[in-house]
Amino acid sequence: MNVDAGKLPLIRQQVVLSGVGGQGILFLSRLLAEAAIAGGFPVLTSETHGMAQRGGVVVSHLKVGGFDSPLVRTGRADLLLVLKEENVAFHREFLADGGTLVVNAPVPTDAGPRVRAHAVDADALALSAGAPHAANLVLLGFALARIGGGTAGGIFCSGGEIREALSRRQGGGGSRFAASLSALDLGIAHGTW
Repeated sequence: MNVDAGKLPLIRQQVVLSGVGGQGILFLSRLLAEAAIAGGFPVLTSETHGMAQRGGVVVSHLKVGGFDSPLVRTGRADLLLVLKEENVAFHREFLADGGTLVVNAPVPTDAGPRVRAHAVDADALALSAGAPHAANLVLLGFALARIGGGTAGGIFCSGGEIREALSRRQGGGGSRFAASLSALDLGIAHGTW
Protein backbone atom coordinates (compact mmCIF):
# COMPACT_ATOMS: atom_id res chain seq x y z
CA MET A 1 0.00 0.00 0.00
CA ASN A 2 2.75 2.42 -0.89
CA VAL A 3 0.97 5.74 -1.37
CA ASP A 4 1.93 9.39 -1.22
CA ALA A 5 2.39 10.51 2.38
CA GLY A 6 0.00 13.42 1.79
CA LYS A 7 -2.71 11.03 0.60
CA LEU A 8 -2.62 8.28 3.21
CA PRO A 9 -5.99 6.71 3.90
CA LEU A 10 -7.22 6.96 7.46
CA ILE A 11 -6.08 3.74 9.10
CA ARG A 12 -6.71 3.04 12.75
CA GLN A 13 -6.34 -0.56 13.68
CA GLN A 14 -5.59 -2.32 16.94
CA VAL A 15 -4.25 -5.86 16.93
CA VAL A 16 -3.38 -8.25 19.75
CA LEU A 17 -1.21 -11.29 19.03
CA SER A 18 -1.08 -14.13 21.53
CA GLY A 19 0.86 -17.37 21.83
CA VAL A 20 3.55 -19.03 23.86
CA GLY A 21 7.32 -18.76 23.79
CA GLY A 22 8.87 -20.13 20.64
CA GLN A 23 5.81 -19.71 18.40
CA GLY A 24 7.03 -16.51 16.74
CA ILE A 25 4.56 -13.98 18.15
CA LEU A 26 7.23 -11.29 18.41
CA PHE A 27 8.39 -12.05 14.87
CA LEU A 28 4.82 -11.61 13.56
CA SER A 29 4.42 -8.38 15.49
CA ARG A 30 7.62 -6.95 14.03
CA LEU A 31 6.70 -8.14 10.55
CA LEU A 32 3.32 -6.41 10.73
CA ALA A 33 4.94 -3.26 12.15
CA GLU A 34 7.45 -3.19 9.29
CA ALA A 35 4.63 -3.57 6.75
CA ALA A 36 2.81 -0.63 8.37
CA ILE A 37 5.93 1.53 8.35
CA ALA A 38 6.64 0.66 4.71
CA GLY A 39 3.05 1.68 3.92
CA GLY A 40 3.68 5.06 5.52
CA PHE A 41 1.52 4.49 8.59
CA PRO A 42 2.44 5.39 12.16
CA VAL A 43 2.76 2.27 14.30
CA LEU A 44 3.18 1.50 18.00
CA THR A 45 3.99 -1.89 19.50
CA SER A 46 4.30 -3.33 22.97
CA GLU A 47 5.42 -6.83 23.89
CA THR A 48 5.14 -8.99 26.98
CA HIS A 49 7.48 -11.93 26.93
CA GLY A 50 7.37 -13.11 30.55
CA MET A 51 8.40 -16.76 30.53
CA ALA A 52 8.74 -16.88 26.75
CA GLN A 53 11.79 -19.12 26.75
CA ARG A 54 9.98 -21.68 28.91
CA GLY A 55 6.80 -21.87 26.87
CA GLY A 56 4.99 -19.14 28.82
CA VAL A 57 2.41 -16.78 27.38
CA VAL A 58 3.65 -14.11 24.98
CA VAL A 59 1.41 -11.19 24.02
CA SER A 60 2.08 -8.38 21.60
CA HIS A 61 0.00 -5.26 21.04
CA LEU A 62 0.14 -3.46 17.69
CA LYS A 63 -1.56 -0.18 16.85
CA VAL A 64 -1.54 1.26 13.35
CA GLY A 65 -2.69 4.84 12.93
CA GLY A 66 -2.64 7.91 15.12
CA PHE A 67 -2.50 6.47 18.63
CA ASP A 68 -0.75 7.85 21.71
CA SER A 69 -0.27 4.62 23.67
CA PRO A 70 0.96 1.23 22.44
CA LEU A 71 -1.29 -0.84 24.72
CA VAL A 72 -4.64 -2.06 23.43
CA ARG A 73 -7.34 -1.59 26.05
CA THR A 74 -9.91 -4.21 26.89
CA GLY A 75 -12.72 -4.25 24.33
CA ARG A 76 -10.82 -2.23 21.71
CA ALA A 77 -8.93 -4.70 19.48
CA ASP A 78 -10.10 -5.04 15.90
CA LEU A 79 -8.18 -8.29 15.50
CA LEU A 80 -6.94 -11.00 17.83
CA LEU A 81 -4.45 -13.49 16.33
CA VAL A 82 -3.97 -16.51 18.60
CA LEU A 83 -1.33 -19.18 18.00
CA LYS A 84 -2.19 -21.23 21.11
CA GLU A 85 -5.91 -22.03 21.28
CA GLU A 86 -5.97 -22.03 25.09
CA ASN A 87 -4.96 -18.35 25.05
CA VAL A 88 -8.34 -17.34 23.62
CA ALA A 89 -9.75 -17.56 27.16
CA PHE A 90 -7.01 -15.22 28.42
CA HIS A 91 -7.13 -12.60 25.67
CA ARG A 92 -10.68 -12.67 24.24
CA GLU A 93 -11.50 -9.67 26.44
CA PHE A 94 -9.33 -7.44 24.23
CA LEU A 95 -11.66 -7.85 21.24
CA ALA A 96 -14.13 -5.10 20.44
CA ASP A 97 -17.72 -5.92 19.57
CA GLY A 98 -17.61 -6.92 15.92
CA GLY A 99 -13.89 -7.73 16.19
CA THR A 100 -12.26 -10.68 14.49
CA LEU A 101 -10.57 -13.67 16.10
CA VAL A 102 -8.22 -15.83 14.03
CA VAL A 103 -7.04 -18.85 15.99
CA ASN A 104 -4.69 -21.76 15.39
CA ALA A 105 -7.16 -24.56 16.09
CA PRO A 106 -8.57 -27.58 14.24
CA VAL A 107 -12.15 -26.31 14.68
CA PRO A 108 -13.60 -22.85 15.29
CA THR A 109 -13.39 -21.65 18.88
CA ASP A 110 -16.47 -20.29 20.59
CA ALA A 111 -15.49 -16.69 21.19
CA GLY A 112 -18.93 -15.53 22.17
CA PRO A 113 -21.42 -13.24 20.47
CA ARG A 114 -20.43 -10.30 18.29
CA VAL A 115 -17.07 -11.84 17.34
CA ARG A 116 -16.21 -13.14 13.89
CA ALA A 117 -14.18 -16.26 14.67
CA HIS A 118 -12.04 -18.11 12.13
CA ALA A 119 -9.90 -21.17 12.74
CA VAL A 120 -7.14 -22.93 10.85
CA ASP A 121 -4.97 -25.79 12.05
CA ALA A 122 -1.78 -23.88 11.33
CA ASP A 123 0.33 -26.38 13.29
CA ALA A 124 -0.85 -29.31 11.15
CA LEU A 125 -0.46 -27.37 7.90
CA ALA A 126 3.05 -26.20 8.79
CA LEU A 127 4.02 -29.74 9.83
CA SER A 128 2.64 -31.22 6.59
CA ALA A 129 4.70 -28.66 4.64
CA GLY A 130 7.86 -29.70 6.49
CA ALA A 131 8.13 -26.38 8.33
CA PRO A 132 6.64 -26.91 11.82
CA HIS A 133 8.26 -23.69 13.06
CA ALA A 134 6.29 -21.63 10.51
CA ALA A 135 2.77 -22.04 11.94
CA ASN A 136 2.84 -18.31 12.73
CA LEU A 137 3.18 -17.41 9.04
CA VAL A 138 0.51 -19.95 8.08
CA LEU A 139 -1.86 -18.27 10.57
CA LEU A 140 -1.02 -14.79 9.26
CA GLY A 141 -1.51 -15.87 5.64
CA PHE A 142 -4.85 -17.43 6.54
CA ALA A 143 -5.95 -14.22 8.27
CA LEU A 144 -4.91 -12.07 5.31
CA ALA A 145 -6.94 -14.21 2.92
CA ARG A 146 -9.94 -14.91 5.14
CA ILE A 147 -10.63 -11.39 6.42
CA GLY A 148 -8.84 -9.45 3.71
CA GLY A 149 -5.49 -7.74 3.61
CA GLY A 150 -5.09 -4.17 2.45
CA THR A 151 -8.88 -3.80 2.21
CA ALA A 152 -11.53 -1.92 4.11
CA GLY A 153 -12.64 -4.06 7.02
CA GLY A 154 -9.56 -6.28 6.78
CA ILE A 155 -5.99 -6.15 7.98
CA PHE A 156 -4.21 -2.89 7.15
CA CYS A 157 -1.64 -4.60 4.90
CA SER A 158 -1.74 -7.07 2.02
CA GLY A 159 -0.02 -10.38 1.44
CA GLY A 160 2.32 -8.64 -0.99
CA GLU A 161 3.35 -6.14 1.66
CA ILE A 162 4.05 -8.97 4.12
CA ARG A 163 6.16 -10.70 1.44
CA GLU A 164 8.17 -7.48 1.04
CA ALA A 165 8.64 -7.20 4.81
CA LEU A 166 9.78 -10.84 4.93
CA SER A 167 12.26 -10.12 2.16
CA ARG A 168 13.68 -7.17 4.08
CA ARG A 169 13.92 -9.17 7.34
CA GLN A 170 15.36 -12.35 5.83
CA GLY A 171 17.56 -10.99 3.09
CA GLY A 172 15.27 -11.78 0.15
CA GLY A 173 16.76 -15.15 -0.68
CA GLY A 174 17.89 -18.50 0.58
CA SER A 175 16.05 -21.49 1.97
CA ARG A 176 14.77 -19.72 5.09
CA PHE A 177 13.12 -17.00 3.04
CA ALA A 178 11.67 -19.56 0.61
CA ALA A 179 10.24 -21.59 3.51
CA SER A 180 8.71 -18.45 5.03
CA LEU A 181 7.04 -17.50 1.76
CA SER A 182 5.77 -21.06 1.32
CA ALA A 183 4.22 -21.01 4.81
CA LEU A 184 2.58 -17.64 4.19
CA ASP A 185 1.23 -18.83 0.83
CA LEU A 186 -0.05 -22.06 2.37
CA GLY A 187 -2.07 -20.03 4.87
CA ILE A 188 -3.35 -17.74 2.12
CA ALA A 189 -4.44 -20.76 0.08
CA HIS A 190 -6.38 -22.20 3.01
CA GLY A 191 -7.94 -18.83 3.80
CA THR A 192 -9.55 -18.60 0.41
CA TRP A 193 -11.47 -21.89 0.74
